[in-house]
Amino acid sequence: MTAPESTPAAAALFAELPEPRLSSFAQWRALTGRIVHTMVTKGEMIVAVVTPLMFTLGFYLPLRYVMKFQGIDYAQYVMPIIVLQTMAFTMMSNAQIAAFEARTGLSTRLQTMPIGMVVPLTARIAAGLVRSITSLTAAVVFGYVIGFRFVAGFGQAVLFCVFSLAVGTVLAIGADALGSLTKSPESLSQALTLPTLIFGMLSCGFVPERSYPMWIRPFVRNQPISQFSFALRDMAAEGVTWQVLWVPLVWVAGLAVVFIPLAIWASVRRS
Repeated sequence: MTAPESTPAAAALFAELPEPRLSSFAQWRALTGRIVHTMVTKGEMIVAVVTPLMFTLGFYLPLRYVMKFQGIDYAQYVMPIIVLQTMAFTMMSNAQIAAFEARTGLSTRLQTMPIGMVVPLTARIAAGLVRSITSLTAAVVFGYVIGFRFVAGFGQAVLFCVFSLAVGTVLAIGADALGSLTKSPESLSQALTLPTLIFGMLSCGFVPERSYPMWIRPFVRNQPISQFSFALRDMAAEGVTWQVLWVPLVWVAGLAVVFIPLAIWASVRRS
C-alpha cells in the first residue's frame, strides 16, 4: 500500500534534476580512454616502444656495411621503412581490438545503447593513433641513436611525422573493418602479417630499386610502400617536392576512399 503513495514523492524528488543530455564527444572520450587504459595495463604501450627498437636493430645492423660500400647512409635510407613497419603493427593492433569487441559481443551491446553510430569506430581509431604517436616517437629517438637526422628542417620533420601518422591511420581504418567482419584476432594476425612482409620486403625501403631483378622492378618501384618511403626519405633529407609527393598522396587518398566507408559499414551493421 505504501508503493503507490511513494511514487509521487519520488517523482517530486527527481523533478529538479536536469534531464540527461547525450554527448557523442563524452561517449567517444570514455570509450577511447577505456581502450588506452587497457593498452597501458596490458603492456601494449611497452610493446609500442620496443617494436621500433627491434625494427631498428633488425633492419639497420645487417645491411649498414653493405650499403656503406655503395655510398649510402643507411641510417638515413632505412628510417622510412622502420616507421612504416611500425605503423603496420599499429594496424594489426586495431584489427585485433575490433575483432575482439565483435567476437565478445561488445560491439552488439554498444549498438543497443544510445551511443552515436560511429563513436566506437572513432574511439578505436583514436586509441590506435595514440599508439602510433608513441611508436613514431620511439622510432625517431632510436633513429637518432643510429645516425638518422632531419636535415631539411623543422617544417619537413613535422610533415614527416604527419604523413607517417596519416598512413598508419588509414591502414588502421582498413584493418578495423577487417577485424569487425572476421571477429577472429588469431586469423587476422596471420592474414595481415603476410601482406605486410611481402610489400615491405619487395619495396625500395630496404635496398634501392637497382638491387632487384629487372622483371620485378616496376612493381617494386610503384607499389605504395615504396612510394611512401620515397616521400618520407625526401622529407628527412633535402625536402620533398610535389613531383614526389603527389603519388603517395593519391595512394593515401585512394585507400581512405575505400577503407572509411567499409569500416563504417562493418562497425554499424547488425550481426
